[in-house]
Amino acid sequence: MSSSRSPRRAGAALASWRPVQWAAAGAGAALTAVVVGVPTAVVPSPFFSRSVPVQWWNPPVLAATAVLAGIVLATFVRPPGASGRVRTDGPGSRLGPLGGVLSFLAVGCPVCNKIVLLLVGGSGALTYWAPLQPVVAVASLALLAEAALRRLSTAEACPLPPRA
Repeated sequence: MSSSRSPRRAGAALASWRPVQWAAAGAGAALTAVVVGVPTAVVPSPFFSRSVPVQWWNPPVLAATAVLAGIVLATFVRPPGASGRVRTDGPGSRLGPLGGVLSFLAVGCPVCNKIVLLLVGGSGALTYWAPLQPVVAVASLALLAEAALRRLSTAEACPLPPRA
């Protein structure tokens, strides 16, 4: 059995995407940016605020998260006219959601996270959690990238019919 991860196969899968899949990727990226960015106040809104300012690395991590999550989400879209079903349980199916949750924790305000506050208190959140957030951000992006790579690499297992 071949490996479930291949950059070459993933690139070929992306190259064969149809407009509906690219639209799904764009919509998924936008939705992810809102769902992660607004409650963490990386994206300014009147609904949420932060006690600790947004760090310089939060916006790029949010952008990378949105792009990767959009790609992963689009792998679940079957273009019109395609036969078969989209694999929802294949390689990478659990890594994407885990990466998204970690990204949310990574870019969020360290003292606004109720779980962190309960575990280590306010000063502990700034002393221990805040320095770990960039590491959590890297882990979240790695998980999302791995999920995208695995999902795209196995896309040829359920090939699409030729373009008309």
